Amino acid sequence: MPNSPLNSPSNSPGDNSLFNRKLDLMQRRAQELSQVIQGENLQQSGLVEQCLEGLQTAMEELQVAQEELRQKNEEVLRAQETADMERQRYQELFELMPAAYLVTDLYGTVREANHTAASLLEISCSSLIGKPLVVFVPSLQRRSFRTLLNRLSDIMQVQFLDIKLDTWKKNSFQAEIYVDGVRNFYGQVIALRWLVIDVTARKQAELHLREVQRQNLELREADRLKDEFMRMVSHELRTPMNAILGFSELLLQRFSRSPDSQNLMMVQSISRNSRHLLRLIEELLDFSRLQTYQLRLNLDGFDLTELLQSTAAELHSLSEQKDLAFHLILPTEPLMVFNDRSRLHQVIVNLVANAIKFTHEGSVTVELVELPEGRVAIGVRDTGIGIAPEHQAQIFQDFWQVDQSSTRRYPGTGLGLAISRRLVALMRGSLTVESEPGQGSLFRIELPRTVPLEASLPSESFH
Repeated sequence: MPNSPLNSPSNSPGDNSLFNRKLDLMQRRAQELSQVIQGENLQQSGLVEQCLEGLQTAMEELQVAQEELRQKNEEVLRAQETADMERQRYQELFELMPAAYLVTDLYGTVREANHTAASLLEISCSSLIGKPLVVFVPSLQRRSFRTLLNRLSDIMQVQFLDIKLDTWKKNSFQAEIYVDGVRNFYGQVIALRWLVIDVTARKQAELHLREVQRQNLELREADRLKDEFMRMVSHELRTPMNAILGFSELLLQRFSRSPDSQNLMMVQSISRNSRHLLRLIEELLDFSRLQTYQLRLNLDGFDLTELLQSTAAELHSLSEQKDLAFHLILPTEPLMVFNDRSRLHQVIVNLVANAIKFTHEGSVTVELVELPEGRVAIGVRDTGIGIAPEHQAQIFQDFWQVDQSSTRRYPGTGLGLAISRRLVALMRGSLTVESEPGQGSLFRIELPRTVPLEASLPSESFH
């Protein structure tokens, strides 16, 4: 520290000792002079005594000055210690910064750099000192960088640069640079501070994210077009299918009184397959409406016991064809609910038809139970093939079936359970399954007796 007060001649410990010796010498001479005066002419003693008093006063002032000098020396020493501690702390922070940090002169020549900066630029700290930053700028950008550098001496706030840099080993990286001026007492910029951050990984991640977002938009648009196509095709197919089904019913009535059993069987096959196709079309339409939040519930009051009785009667013939026992367990009194009768009927038909389809011997049981807090539960139990634990969470997914092969034993779109769960959710209820392979399954619907009116509006939260 060449400019430190502690190193100046007037403040060094050696000078203080010399000052003390001279002061002691003056005191001794004053004493000697006083002794001489006592033996001289007394007529001159008054003048000499005045001189001695003046000399004594001067010595006292010198002593006061000495004490003040000592205190100032102590203050300077403490200031020096504080400055050394601050310098050490600055150096530690400078080196431990996780980002690259450099100090340059106004021409961009490196004067200080931490190890992070040297590591980022792939050069040693000692080699980095004295090099102009422009050597790390690609040649095509150096002109614009020099132009910017010429303006930095007048900066009044932190400047931001987004620039590509080359390391000393010619490896490129994308950098964000923050530049600030170092000012003197008069506010003049005398140096520049540079904070350099490697944002290559972040830029690549942002680019990847934008690409994913673009693909997402394309997928959403493709999904929307798919839904539009499904809805359009379903509508277009439903009209001729209704016509086929209507004409097949007329032919059934005519051939039912005819002795020609072969024609009757063919018409029955047409009617049966037409109903199956119409049911598949209706599933696609419902799925499309649920996907686009266009399905609405038509809420009304009705007797849930009566609905289950009529649904059981409707499906009883299916169980008879497979020689399955069909049990219906209902309360003795009517159980009034406020719900969408048609949609609840659709869910129950789907669950019971599935139970019959996947049960080859035994029984199918439908049970209605009234629960506390204004809720009801409908259980559909079978003794069929059951569902493996790893498949139980997947059976409610769109188009999912345990057997995904083209030669699967059980036909269908794989939408029935997915639609049923979404409809039940729209009714503010839940649809769950309990099953073991070979032991059958229990599908349980739990619903409020009174579905709130706002549930009649389509909502994304129940999708």
